[in-house]
Amino acid sequence: MTSAHTSRFPYPKGGDGTRRLGYGADYNPEQWPREVWAEDVRLMREAGVNTVSLAIFSWARLQPAEDTWDFGWLDEIMDLLHAGGIGVDLATATASPPPWLTTAHPEILPVTAAGETVWPGARQHWRPTSPVFREHALRLVTKLATRYADHPALVAWHINNELGCHNVYDFSDDAARAFRTWLRRRYTTLGTLNHAWGTAFWSQRYSDFDQILPPRLAGSHPNPTQQLDFKRFSSDALKDHLLAEREVLRELTPQTPVTTNFMVMGGTKGMDYADWAGEVDFVSNDHYVIPGPQDRDELSFSANLTSGIAGHRPWFLMEHSTSAVNWQPVNLAKAPGELARDSLLHVAHGADAVCYFQWRQSAAGAEKYHSAMVPHAGEDSELFRSVVNLGRTLEALAPIAGSAREPARVAVLFDWDSWWASEQDSHPTSLLSYHREALDWYSALLSLGIRADIVPAHGTGLSSYDVVIAPVLHVVPQTLAKELTRYVEGGGHLVTTYFSGTVDENDHVWLGGYPGALRDLLGIRIEEFGPLPEGETVTLDNATAGSLWTDRITVTGTDVEILARYEDGAQCARPAVTRRATDRGTAAYVSTRLGAEGLAVLLPELLAPAGVTSELPAGARGPVETAVRRDAENRYVFLVNRSDEPVALPDMAGEVLAGTYDGTVLPPREVAVLRQPTS
Repeated sequence: MTSAHTSRFPYPKGGDGTRRLGYGADYNPEQWPREVWAEDVRLMREAGVNTVSLAIFSWARLQPAEDTWDFGWLDEIMDLLHAGGIGVDLATATASPPPWLTTAHPEILPVTAAGETVWPGARQHWRPTSPVFREHALRLVTKLATRYADHPALVAWHINNELGCHNVYDFSDDAARAFRTWLRRRYTTLGTLNHAWGTAFWSQRYSDFDQILPPRLAGSHPNPTQQLDFKRFSSDALKDHLLAEREVLRELTPQTPVTTNFMVMGGTKGMDYADWAGEVDFVSNDHYVIPGPQDRDELSFSANLTSGIAGHRPWFLMEHSTSAVNWQPVNLAKAPGELARDSLLHVAHGADAVCYFQWRQSAAGAEKYHSAMVPHAGEDSELFRSVVNLGRTLEALAPIAGSAREPARVAVLFDWDSWWASEQDSHPTSLLSYHREALDWYSALLSLGIRADIVPAHGTGLSSYDVVIAPVLHVVPQTLAKELTRYVEGGGHLVTTYFSGTVDENDHVWLGGYPGALRDLLGIRIEEFGPLPEGETVTLDNATAGSLWTDRITVTGTDVEILARYEDGAQCARPAVTRRATDRGTAAYVSTRLGAEGLAVLLPELLAPAGVTSELPAGARGPVETAVRRDAENRYVFLVNRSDEPVALPDMAGEVLAGTYDGTVLPPREVAVLRQPTS
């Protein structure tokens, strides 16, 4: 994306007319009496809020009955926010249909694989492929766009909300019809589909498209390619709804940018966001910390991946939490400093707006115990004071608005097809986690103080990276295999792992031995997989331990170096880690799950041919994460203390733009931003 795309980002303007970083929250004034609204605007101004998302779950309020509309309250709050200098990212309000619609048209409700109806009572109770829902949703979008097209508070459109969060997979008759249409477009003929799905197995050959169903509850394992295609179709069905709403908005309000909030976080895998990203004017994301030993690693990973999906252009953090959430088994409050650190780490990875769910903590409803910018305790609270302080920090960081992330030398590839396919049933192990393996590699890089980009596997310019790591790259079409080969032959250094290169885009095994499509590039051959039982480990001669998986590797080329061997287990004395050298590049293979700690031991040797080393002094590697943004005149170096202790960090050059850093020590949970002129 170029500056033309950046200009579509809804930057707030300061008093001097220069752009600022966005700051705000989901705002739900309909939950509160009118006398609270003016108080909300006063507190927003105190906190430095300049952007709010509005009307996300307001359909029932906006349209109380099929032929009744109520925009008066929304007119009032839009005017009030504009008078307070606050821009509105106005939602289309289609995320959850109102009771009158589901009562009149229960056929819009999703159906599970077991044939159960998903009833109203929560949210997102609609089928992405329902023509009835689509008709009513687009009617609402048209009303909103027509009414607010020229309202001065409107800065962006927020389509639906977290598309697919609860309704990504629908197995209804509407979905079945849409699935068949999608399959006709993909395969054209039944012969092509039957070949792709391998329907000669278990007498599944189709003689008519109308015989095809979604992979509903079956007596045994459903057809694996049918499952994979249904995952692709389900992502596309949601994208199609996104496009339908977007086209209405672009026709009626072409001057207003359009976005929708992705959920690049944890195990949210149903939506192929790399495929969706080109359909919005700027990428937005929601993220919530998942408790665990890699919690802040995962936050960094997801923010980094969002940047990769956005093409390393500025993106919008639409939701995260000021403190505790309400939906985890135990909902822990954030420690002092974590509110700012979590927010600024997203900024470090390219977010030019920082927003929360939500502005004022609800007094009723399913999310009343979810934290907000104004908590139940009110403005006289440590949390609100932290919110105000972050607003001041973001104001000080205004110079970075519009800057892009500086590319790293290392990339970790992330591939939705491989995520979907590698975790399906009937595989060598059900214990494999694609996301966990990718996160382990990223955690290991962080522990070594090495910057890396997380990038989609397709549409990425690999040649710009010295090292490309492709964990569990299970689905490798011939085009991708050729691209990876060109990358290595051109001087790049590829690292991949167990269960990679195994199948093509139709989930057909590449025959002749594993790792299939990558076998010649890696210079190895594997006849049979060796998954490990849960809890069982094997020892490598580099003092690391593997779990989950082993491979019986046969080296097939004289140019292959064995970097580590197994010391015990079924593959004792056989290769565990190999590396093949070409004239200019290398291709390495790791045949077991080493975890973040084991990978941290191995990575220096894997990175050595590319000359990639840490940018941090030894004592800061691990506790401190760095990220860099830059514009035409300056680099902005983010120093993030991931620990609860001060970290010695001497001689980091640059003007301190924000945060506390005296040139020698970075305080606990601190984020310091240094400005370094490039000329």
